[in-house]
Amino acid sequence: MTISSIGTSDLSQNTSDKSSTPTANDIQRVRDFLVQLQANICQALEQQEAEGGGTATFTPDDWNRPEGGGGRSCVMAEGKVIEKAGVMFSHIHISNLPATATARHPDIAGRKAQAMGVSLVVHPRNPNVPTSHANVRLFVAEKEGEDPIWWFGGGFDLTPFYPVLEDCVHWHQVCHDLSAPFGDEVYPEFKKWCDDYFYLRHRNEQRGVGGLFYDDVNTASRGWDFETCFKHMQAVGQGYLDGILPIFEKRKDLPYTEQQREFQLYRRGRYVEYNLVYDRGTLFGLQSNGRIESILVSLPPLTGWQYRYEPEPGTAEYELTDFYLKPRDWLNLDNA
Repeated sequence: MTISSIGTSDLSQNTSDKSSTPTANDIQRVRDFLVQLQANICQALEQQEAEGGGTATFTPDDWNRPEGGGGRSCVMAEGKVIEKAGVMFSHIHISNLPATATARHPDIAGRKAQAMGVSLVVHPRNPNVPTSHANVRLFVAEKEGEDPIWWFGGGFDLTPFYPVLEDCVHWHQVCHDLSAPFGDEVYPEFKKWCDDYFYLRHRNEQRGVGGLFYDDVNTASRGWDFETCFKHMQAVGQGYLDGILPIFEKRKDLPYTEQQREFQLYRRGRYVEYNLVYDRGTLFGLQSNGRIESILVSLPPLTGWQYRYEPEPGTAEYELTDFYLKPRDWLNLDNA
């Protein structure tokens, strides 16, 4: 059974049955939300750039995929506040699913699929403002005569260079508060998932201070019907702005030294390592013949590596890895 052939009346039953099966209208509502989310995020980031005295704006790049579907990639470059940012929307159709998808989900092998989402990475110029990443997505695998297999995924995470404790607590408070309506277990579970996922095994190091990460969210995994899963996606999408904008407001105008800038570039190297070695979305895009410019737009414009760099104990650079880049209960530090 394809998405286009499912009637809206199917949603009237319990979540264990037809109400967990999305209709064509459901899929369109998700798409409409994602398009608007991309526009809202771009507008909010452009406002931060303008308030900081910059003139850079997002340049939209609409593209089509030969196999079906397409998207809009919005990129800001060489800003005074934001050195580079990419906010990408895509809705693609896939005839042959890549190994990264079927290895985790053997039941979708041989199905056609559609995937849609918004993903973004923001690389500020000022080392006092963290790099941030967010992603929300929906995947639907279809086969004639059978119900579609679908799930939601996404989250957002923070990668500071010169972290401030109150920013980390604020970030995780936003994560906690948006998760609370969906169950007390959601924040701690998705936080741990984020800590586990954004981990550089070859460095024995977290990528940042975490946030939320989730995948395979559907009725079978959580008992949520499609509408609840969609509401969670909406909460996460808005939550990213609630989390990052106050940090921009506080940190974007702080002075910094050339030494701090060099350390920022050095730490960006970790970001590149993670994205090219571990990131599931990057690997999926490369294996599904994705649009390479959109896949790699997450990489920073400048970065650096140093051989056997060791920060001096007692410095802010040392504190980053010694304290901040370790999984912590950020909302209960007094009890840690």
